[in-house]
Amino acid sequence: MFWCKVFTTRYDLVVALCDEDLLDKVIKTKKLEIKVSKHFYGGKLVNENIARKLLQKATIANLTGKNIVEIAARDGFIMKENVIFFDEVPHAQFVKIQ
Repeated sequence: MFWCKVFTTRYDLVVALCDEDLLDKVIKTKKLEIKVSKHFYGGKLVNENIARKLLQKATIANLTGKNIVEIAARDGFIMKENVIFFDEVPHAQFVKIQ
């Protein structure tokens, strides 16, 4: 399961997805600290099928966590070589250009 929040703008559908166990966690590295905040990711708990459908519709996506990043890579939304890591937690973003 994944936490998901959808934001709409005039031209974009922004989808933020994170692995369920990461919500509200703080991830620290040597140089920085990020918080997987409820405000940004914590809209609804969704299953893998819904997450995939949202990725298909998204024009911008923000993805945090091993499971959601793996799905996005496997389905061709991102390339693994573009994934960054905060400690051992993968993070990726994509923008679809029309």
